[in-house]
Amino acid sequence: MIPRPRHDTIAAVFDGCYTAMVGNMLLVLGCLPLVALALTTDGARAWPLYALVAPLCAPGLCGVFAVMSDYSSGGARGLLRTFGGTWRATARRGILWTAAATAVLVVLGVDAYALWGHRVGALTLPILAVLAVLTAAIALLGLVTIAERPAARLRDVARVCTYLAVRRWYLTAASLLVLALLAQLFVARPAIALGVAAAPLLYVVWSNSRYSLRAALDPPTAAARST
Repeated sequence: MIPRPRHDTIAAVFDGCYTAMVGNMLLVLGCLPLVALALTTDGARAWPLYALVAPLCAPGLCGVFAVMSDYSSGGARGLLRTFGGTWRATARRGILWTAAATAVLVVLGVDAYALWGHRVGALTLPILAVLAVLTAAIALLGLVTIAERPAARLRDVARVCTYLAVRRWYLTAASLLVLALLAQLFVARPAIALGVAAAPLLYVVWSNSRYSLRAALDPPTAAARST
């Protein structure tokens, strides 16, 4: 006899699907300028516009990360309320943080293009590539941190995220690989990427990042303080 699924299991599956669907919608809304550019322009030619628009997506990403955090902790707050409150709380710091990271990536990319094909490039291009990957990793951890602690100083965020991105390098690499997979899927199948895959893949990225930041974000327990 086949056992019937329990009501709480069905409810959990429904809540997960609903959260993923709403998360995809909120992600598109929060990143609408960048999504519109990606769908209507050639990235190789319009990359300066991408660099200008990308920081505007930071509050939306922080809002989506906050929705995932609320869902992971039990989902006591409404999705739209969580997203809207986090968007307002993180708008300034999120945009400044992402603008700084984007500027660094642009400088590294321009330097790499200028050195490509030159003898000195054989020595400097690997260093530039490592710096670009590290910058992207720090930017990602920073957005997760800002979503959790909107009032945190960006200087403190940069110091903590730089340390933890290197210390938890395996989680950092996994998160970046998942983001690369999402980007490739968006290029090949934008509707599937934004309508189906974005929220689950970003949840993996958020989970990895949140675990990396656990020591910085979670207060020590009483047992840990007494040891």
